[in-house]
Amino acid sequence: MKAVFRIVFLFMVAGGWSAGLAAQASQQGNKSVIEGEISQASYGIGYSQVSNLVGQTSGVIDLDAFLRGAADAVAGAPTKVGAEQLETAFQAFTAAIEAKQSSASEGIIAEGQAYRESYAQQDGVVVTESGLAYEVLREGSGPKPALTDRVTTHYHGTLTDGTVFDSSVDRGQPATFPVNGVIRGWQEALQLMNVGSRWRLVIPPELAYGERGAGGSIPPHATLIFEVDLLSIE
Repeated sequence: MKAVFRIVFLFMVAGGWSAGLAAQASQQGNKSVIEGEISQASYGIGYSQVSNLVGQTSGVIDLDAFLRGAADAVAGAPTKVGAEQLETAFQAFTAAIEAKQSSASEGIIAEGQAYRESYAQQDGVVVTESGLAYEVLREGSGPKPALTDRVTTHYHGTLTDGTVFDSSVDRGQPATFPVNGVIRGWQEALQLMNVGSRWRLVIPPELAYGERGAGGSIPPHATLIFEVDLLSIE
């Protein structure tokens, strides 16, 4: 029944949905066409849960069948798929998800490797023994932090296709954190930087989030690109 538990878990992953809905509504900027607070809340729950489900299953879902199942459950109608059928179906469903994710990962790995190889050939780019690549955009004159220090930085992070996944610059608020509390690529780079420097970092997945990825914004095996300003050592 492991496959069943795995899929049921996906249906339960709706933590933090209310904050996510507020952000989605703000981004869409459309006046609600759902009238009534109960209806609006119901719509919001459905939107959030299905958004999570689509993301975690890589889009491997039959929406029509999903809605029929939801409608039958709300109506109290008996299930149209028996337990034995569900066990077999969930196994096939899980296999389809894994196959799609594996295919996507292969593309991300190849794209990242090609990007890093091309970047390493550019003038001024240094590639360390670990595979971290960096370019000094502005050289600072301050001290270099140690692994046990806390630092304040401004940064802008993107994937190789230019997608922004995190940016203190966009938020307008520098970030303070311990050097030893961030990904390995950052740890290495920060200890090489002088305060006042701005560097561009190209970080291979093994020095970032590897095969796990991070949340919904950084896929597994992703190469990460950062522009980092080291503002101060705390």
